Amino acid sequence: MKKLETIQNIIKPNPSTFFVLAGPCAIEGKDIAMEIADQLVEKCDRLDIPLVFKGSYRKANRSRLDSFTGIGDEKALEILAEVGQKYNIPTVTDIHESEEADMAAQYVDVLQIPAFLFRQTNLLVAAAKTGKVVNIKKGQFASASAMQFALDKVTVSGNDQVLLTERGNMFGYGDLVVDYRNIPEMQSFGKPVVMDITHSLQQPNSSSGVTGGKPALIETIAKAAIAVGADGLFIETHSDPKSAKSDGANMLPLNQFDGLMKKLIQIKGAL
Repeated sequence: MKKLETIQNIIKPNPSTFFVLAGPCAIEGKDIAMEIADQLVEKCDRLDIPLVFKGSYRKANRSRLDSFTGIGDEKALEILAEVGQKYNIPTVTDIHESEEADMAAQYVDVLQIPAFLFRQTNLLVAAAKTGKVVNIKKGQFASASAMQFALDKVTVSGNDQVLLTERGNMFGYGDLVVDYRNIPEMQSFGKPVVMDITHSLQQPNSSSGVTGGKPALIETIAKAAIAVGADGLFIETHSDPKSAKSDGANMLPLNQFDGLMKKLIQIKGAL
């Protein structure tokens, strides 16, 4: 599947299938990024699933000062661009401040707004003005209805290419709960809705300063999302989650990706 075809699939989803935004949490280096991309491309091509390769060029939202944040902005962005060029697929990365939008847009096809930042007007407007697809994650503290205003900030700024992403709501101090009513409610705004599977299983605010997770429930969350009608899925995956430098505790092992997708295709086909 070609890059342009995939971008069109995520802007105007095909009701007979779903798309995926998948890859490691952070760009840790060229070799591991290429290894993960190579396997994802092979699996998604074989299963005819539109793929957007995901990787954060910098991790700005860390609990501890000594947590891994990245290998350098330009170096990581160049790796993302190389993945996109080699495999002819779109790529997505998150941005954190308005001045990052133009920089990241030179390398990737989709700019992602982190959940904690979905209300930041300057950030949303800057992303919109790049002309790239903008994926806005719903805040963990927000209702689905609040996403209408975030969406408006992008569309009124002249960019109609928007995705909205559900990623669970805070439940107490250290857990998240997914309210699946949020998916059809956000779809009523006229934009594709993505279910962020792996971040919905985070256990934040750990006393150790390292976010935990419940990866055993990835399949459960994914199946429910497809059954409810999500247009796309966001899944962080790694060939060795235990060695991942960010969010390893809630990643999908790459060798389980194929089996999960086959189950989800069956569910989609039954709708």
